[in-house]
Amino acid sequence: MSTPAQSAAPPPATESTSLAATLPPSRSLSPNPFLVMAFLLLISLIGFGGYRASEYQGMQILRTDAGHRLDLFAAAVDGIVNRYAHIPATIQLNEEVLGVMQRTRHPGSIVAANRFLQRLNEHIGSIAIFVVNERGIVIASSNWGDPDNSFVGEDLSFRSYFLDGLAGRSGHHFAIGITRGEPGYFVSHPIRSGNRVVGVAVIKISLGQLDKAWDLLGAPALIADGNGVVILTSVPEWRYTALTPLPLDTRVDIKLSRLYNDGPIGDFPVSVNPDPGPEGQIVHMNLRSSSPGVPAVRGRPDVAGSYLVHGRGLQDVGWRLLIFSDLRPVRAQAFGHGALAAVATGFVLLLLLVVAQRRRIVRQKLEAKELLEQANAQLESKVARRTRALTDTNARLRKEVAERQQAEQTLRAAQDELVQAAKLAVLGQLAAGITHELAQPLGAMRTLSGNAVEFMKRGNLATVEQNLGIIARLADQMGRIITPLKTFARKSPAIPAPADLAHAVGAALFLLDQRLAKAGISVDNRLEAGQHIAWCDQNRLEQVLINLIRNAGDAMAESPLKTLQIDAVQLPDGSLELAIADSGCGLPADGALFEPFFTTKPAGEGLGLGLAISRDIVREFGGDLRAENRPEGGARFILNLPAAPKESP
Repeated sequence: MSTPAQSAAPPPATESTSLAATLPPSRSLSPNPFLVMAFLLLISLIGFGGYRASEYQGMQILRTDAGHRLDLFAAAVDGIVNRYAHIPATIQLNEEVLGVMQRTRHPGSIVAANRFLQRLNEHIGSIAIFVVNERGIVIASSNWGDPDNSFVGEDLSFRSYFLDGLAGRSGHHFAIGITRGEPGYFVSHPIRSGNRVVGVAVIKISLGQLDKAWDLLGAPALIADGNGVVILTSVPEWRYTALTPLPLDTRVDIKLSRLYNDGPIGDFPVSVNPDPGPEGQIVHMNLRSSSPGVPAVRGRPDVAGSYLVHGRGLQDVGWRLLIFSDLRPVRAQAFGHGALAAVATGFVLLLLLVVAQRRRIVRQKLEAKELLEQANAQLESKVARRTRALTDTNARLRKEVAERQQAEQTLRAAQDELVQAAKLAVLGQLAAGITHELAQPLGAMRTLSGNAVEFMKRGNLATVEQNLGIIARLADQMGRIITPLKTFARKSPAIPAPADLAHAVGAALFLLDQRLAKAGISVDNRLEAGQHIAWCDQNRLEQVLINLIRNAGDAMAESPLKTLQIDAVQLPDGSLELAIADSGCGLPADGALFEPFFTTKPAGEGLGLGLAISRDIVREFGGDLRAENRPEGGARFILNLPAAPKESP
C-alpha cells in the first residue's frame, strides 16, 4: 500500500538533479594516458641526454687526465732508460778496452779492461757493462768476478743489439738475459779501430725501477716493444703477450735473437690497437682486483668492466706505453647525472601540472560560486513550499507510525492468543491420556484409604501407616503429572532466562508420552541434564518442542520404522543447536514449509500456523528454526538457540 510519505519522496530528488545539472561538470584529476606517456618519454629522453652529456664530459676529462699521466710516466721511463744510453759510446775511448780488441793483446789487458768495466758499472749502477768482439764473444765484462753470473765467454752473436753495433749503428733493444734470465734494456755502440768496427760495447740497464712506478699511474698500464710484445706491465698476466698477432717473419726473428729467452708469446686478452689515437679505444675485459687502479671486490678476484685505452710512443727507445682507464666511475657519475636530470625534469613538469591544476580549480570555484549564487536564489523560493509539504508529510508519517505500532501490538496479542490456543488444543488432545494416568492413582488411593479405616478400627496401626505412606507417594506422582500441565497451560510473557534443554525436552516428551507410545514411536533422547543451557523462555521453548515432536509423529504415521532422535551440540561460536529428526516421509520440495496456512495434513487436521508461530517464537529468543531432509530418509528440524551467558565469578 502506497503512503503519502512515499509519494512525497521523489520531488526533492528531482530538485537535486536539476541543481546538479546547473553546476559545471566536474573535471577529475584522472590523467590522460597519452599525456602521461608523453611526460614519461620526455623525462626518459632528458635523463638519457643528461647521461650522454655527462658521459662525454667525463670521457674528455678522463682523456685529458690520461694524457697527463702518460706524459709524466713517459718522461720517467725516458729518464730511467736513456740516462746511461751514452755510456757505450764512451767505452771505446778507454785504452784498456781498445787493447783487448787488438789481435795481439796482452793477457794483462783483459784484466785491466774487466776492472775498468767493473768500476764504471759500480759508479753508474747498471746491471752489467761488457764488450763483445767482432765474432760476438764477450771478452770483458763488469761481472767478470762472479763465476756464476759472468758474461765473459758468452756468445751473443745472435743478439740484435750486437748485430746493430757490428753494422756500425747504435742498438737499443729489450731482451731477457741468457745467463740469469733477468730482463733488461740493452744499449750497444760500435768500437772502431780506424774505420773498421772491431767490437761492440754494451750496457744492460735494469728496468726494476719501472715496476715500482706503476702505482703512480693509478690505472693498469703496459709497455710494448717495437714488436708489439708486452715487456713491462702492472698486470702480471699480460707480460710477454702480443698486442696484435705477430707475422711469421717477426716470430722467426724473435726465435733467432732469443729476445724473450725462448719463452712462449701469448695473445693479449682483448684486441687492442697499439696506437688508439687521441680519442682512445674502449675495450671490455676482466682484470684481477689486485692490479693497480682496479677497485678490490670482496669474494671476486676478477673484476669485469670497460676501459678506455690511451697510448704514447717512446720515440727514443721505440716502445709504446698504453694505459687502461676504468670507465665505471665515469658511467656511474653519468648515471647519477642522468637520474638527477630526469628527476629535475619530472619535478618541473609536476610543478607545472600543479600550477595548471590549481588555476583550473580556482576557475572552477569561481564558476561554481556564480552558479551556486544563482541556484541559491531559486532554492530560497522553493524552501517555503517544500517546508509546508514536509510538515504535512511528517504529520501523516506520525499518524502512520502510530497506526503501525497499534497494528503490531494487536498482531503480537493475536500471536500470543494463538500460542495459548495451541497450548489448550494440545491439552485437550492430552486429556484422555492424563485422565488414564490420574485414574489409576486415584483408585488406589480410594482402596488404600478404605483399608486404612478398617485397620485403624482393628488397631493395626503399622498397616495404617504403610497405607498412608503409599497414598502420599501416589499424591506426589499425581503432582508430578499435573505440574507440567499447569506450567504448560500458564499464559505468561516470554522472559529469557537460563533453560536446560534436557529439562525442556523431557517435559515435552512427558506430555506426549501416551501419544508417542500409542503410535509405536521409539524415542532416542541423547540429551543429559546440565550439559546444554540455552538463553530463552522455557515455557515457550516447550511449546515449540511439542509442536515439532507432534509433527514428527504425524510424519511417521505410515512409516514402517518409527524412530524419533533428539540431540544437541554446541557450535564454535558458542550457540546451541537442538535437532529433532524423524524417519518419516520427509519435507516437500516447494520450500513453503514456514509460510502461514501451509500444511501437508488432510483438511480439518491443521491450520498451517504451527511452524510459522514456532519460528517466530525462536527468533524472539535471538535464534532461528530451519528444516532439512535426512540423507537416510525423514526430516530434521534444527533449533539454533543462544547459549546462556556465563556467570561472572
